[in-house]
Amino acid sequence: MDEVKVVFAHSERAILRVGDVFLKVDPDQARGDAEVEAMSLAPVPTPEVLWRKPPVLAIAALPGTTLGRLGGPSTGSPAAWAAAGAAIRKLHDAPLPPRTGRAGRSIATLAAELDDECERLVTNGVLPADLVTRNRQVAEAALRPWTPAFTHGDLHLEHVFVDGDEVTGIIDWSEAGQGDALYDLATFTLGHEEHLDDVIAGYGTDLDLNLDVIHAWWSLRSLLAVRWLVEHGFDPFAPGCEVDVLRSRM
Repeated sequence: MDEVKVVFAHSERAILRVGDVFLKVDPDQARGDAEVEAMSLAPVPTPEVLWRKPPVLAIAALPGTTLGRLGGPSTGSPAAWAAAGAAIRKLHDAPLPPRTGRAGRSIATLAAELDDECERLVTNGVLPADLVTRNRQVAEAALRPWTPAFTHGDLHLEHVFVDGDEVTGIIDWSEAGQGDALYDLATFTLGHEEHLDDVIAGYGTDLDLNLDVIHAWWSLRSLLAVRWLVEHGFDPFAPGCEVDVLRSRM
């Protein structure tokens, strides 16, 4: 009999694995609707949806492995990282989905959220003031006009599967929608700056790939994530994770 493995869990949602089936439990039905819709529209490999009975979505496991994880060693050849970049580009070039995704929050919304979070980080003693101030300055470059693209919105490294040098699938589409393409590239390379050149080689350089903006998204995402991670039982202070990303901008 297959065992039930908890892949990921916190107070908002959980992912379980039973054999070759992943069960996503999410009481927010809108997120489930967005995920199923995005997977049906995305021009890249996605998991097969086996069934859906809200709040549970059952999807098939993908072949291959991820290229690593935040805070852990990266794996895969430069060609595999480039293949991931090419898949991300194919997604960004696709016709726009109807929804606005997490990568599509307005400049005003992000700036207000960022300022509030920076104040809390310092006031509550979570991070040193100089670290927060410096990364808030770096993050400013992300707060600029952008052309909408079909974005994944939560493109962490562990959400992209490869087999050899081929992308076999991308998972976890609940935050997908129209958004800033550089948000996805920054999310995918967060904590693995050494592979950014490989990803861009596959993605292509014919677009305005402003590296300062990608660096800004690293700072912005990390600043917004630290307190939430601590409060939900994760450790952003672990080597190679969000706090180290912030320190690398000093």
